[in-house]
Amino acid sequence: MHPSSTRRRRRAAALLAGLVTLALAVPASSAAATGLEGHRGRSTTDLGPQVLVFDPSMPVAEIQAAVDGIYAQQVDDEMGSARWSLLFLPGSYGTDAEPLQLKVGYDTEVAGLGASPSDVRITGKIEAYNRCLSDDPSNPNCIALVNFWRTLSNLTLDISGTGQDGCRASANFWAVSQASSVRRLDVVAGEGEPAFSLMDYCTAGPQYASGGFIADSRFGTVVNGSQQQWLTRNSVVGSWSNAVWNQVFAGVEGAPDDAAFPNPPYTTLEATPVSREKPYLFVDARGRYQVRVPDARTGTRGITWADGQTPGRTVPISEFYVAEPGDAVQRINSQLARGKNLLLTPGVYDVDRSIQVTRPGTVVLGMGHATLTSADGATPVVVSDVPGVVVAGVTIDAGEQASQALMVVGTGPGHGNGHGHGHGPRRGGGTADPITLSDVYFRVGGPHVGRTGVALRIDADDVLVDHTWVWRADHGVEGFTEGVNGDTDRWATNTAANGVVVNGDRVTATGLFVEHFQQFNTVWNGEDGTVVLYQNELPYDPPTQADWTQPDGTLGWSGYRVADDVQRHSLTGAGVYVFNQNDPSIVTTSGFAVPQRPGVRLHHVMTVNLAAGTIEHVVNDVGEAADTTRIGQPVFVTDYPTP
Repeated sequence: MHPSSTRRRRRAAALLAGLVTLALAVPASSAAATGLEGHRGRSTTDLGPQVLVFDPSMPVAEIQAAVDGIYAQQVDDEMGSARWSLLFLPGSYGTDAEPLQLKVGYDTEVAGLGASPSDVRITGKIEAYNRCLSDDPSNPNCIALVNFWRTLSNLTLDISGTGQDGCRASANFWAVSQASSVRRLDVVAGEGEPAFSLMDYCTAGPQYASGGFIADSRFGTVVNGSQQQWLTRNSVVGSWSNAVWNQVFAGVEGAPDDAAFPNPPYTTLEATPVSREKPYLFVDARGRYQVRVPDARTGTRGITWADGQTPGRTVPISEFYVAEPGDAVQRINSQLARGKNLLLTPGVYDVDRSIQVTRPGTVVLGMGHATLTSADGATPVVVSDVPGVVVAGVTIDAGEQASQALMVVGTGPGHGNGHGHGHGPRRGGGTADPITLSDVYFRVGGPHVGRTGVALRIDADDVLVDHTWVWRADHGVEGFTEGVNGDTDRWATNTAANGVVVNGDRVTATGLFVEHFQQFNTVWNGEDGTVVLYQNELPYDPPTQADWTQPDGTLGWSGYRVADDVQRHSLTGAGVYVFNQNDPSIVTTSGFAVPQRPGVRLHHVMTVNLAAGTIEHVVNDVGEAADTTRIGQPVFVTDYPTP
């Protein structure tokens, strides 16, 4: 945690006590009007005190005070334990004369409770600003590089009447980086009126941002600004400014043309190969809570709600076990075994044995970035080889006692340890109903010491990963020392060899962000893998070159590795970054390591040097070095192998 952030939070605490009290008072009265009471035979607090449900009849000033109080708590609480879900019942909020201005901090979800984004309309703004990490007025270091863990979804945002003056009137700012998703958002603005900006250009610099995700949304003008890599999937855009290092579009109406790559470095796919939108909570016409589970689709383009309700199935809240922090895993597993789905209300759950998802079609949905923390070396989530399972909106943390993995997808008879090593048939869900992970995030270190072998291991076939950030932390609270030379102890404290290991066949990932692991960040052993947008930073903290050298003498581990015996693989729009903070002389042989054969295709990939270290080649022995002679200047390979 940055020391200046801690000081600011302490100074604000006393002043904000009254607003926080108001915010905590909202759920009891507003939730009662929705018909939630009785679903678990308990009070309307079943969704927990960290869920605020707003009603359009509430005064704008009352809603504003509540959300301001939450933001004041969360704006600097990067590694804290608070989790929030701010939900809006169908109706209109704010007016041109009195717009509603929401700012979104860490571990906060803002979502509409309509069946369609048009059912909830907010006139005003929903924003994330740069975070200024220094108290030095001459160098405030205002950036969005650490604006993680926040969600905006399922509503219409009318930004034409913003009610702000000066620079802030020019756009709705969503200045975020990894683990921040925008889904089912409809942005309304008149011709020449404010845009939706992915950077905050109104705060002092340097205003950097790195990575993010949009799906199933509609915009007019999008100002990309400083975002280094970004995936926009199955959406509609009027215009998009600036490609930076690589902006990737899949199934997006209005996406920029990419024929001139890398000048500018856009990557555009006409359609998304496999997609499934994230499940969402909504309230029906009779005031009953439901969960909509969208269908999986292939070869898609544009939004799912243009002509009515998103195709899929509706599951009543009565078919979910509504869990809260402190519930025993044994009880959760018992409810899953009895046929219940699982709704995780906001909070941090200590998981001392695996949550077992074994029934086809089971939905595990987290609210407000609900977090599962490994305890006693447990693997927090294990999913069997059954079709249609969806896990969404969950963060999974490593614990101090090392676990073999944080999540395993695919267990059952016939499994070995990976492709070409004697495993038997794997079922998965098939492309018609794949096991799907949406907005599932992983952390090793950060809020506390973390240790695991691999964060995410996929052994099943036909799995879809739709946006994940898999992070071995480069900064945090415990096990980290701030300083010019970085932290030489972190390498032995927060440990994990690999971020993602894929052993299943026909696995698709749309939005795969993996960073800082101690060997290959991603290892792909299965056949017919497809990845659209890959973003990676190699670890900052190897103490010496010897610590970052493979047993066979190869210098370093690539950020993305496809096994030598894989015959078919596709990777589109990818980057590997290097910043060897502890020892700038460290060398990595290649950013991407793949077998050289016609069936293994890489399209629009690059490496880039952030300030220290060297990557000698982009792919295998192809591409120039990303070294300190070209800091911040990507080295591109358009296609590998060359057509």
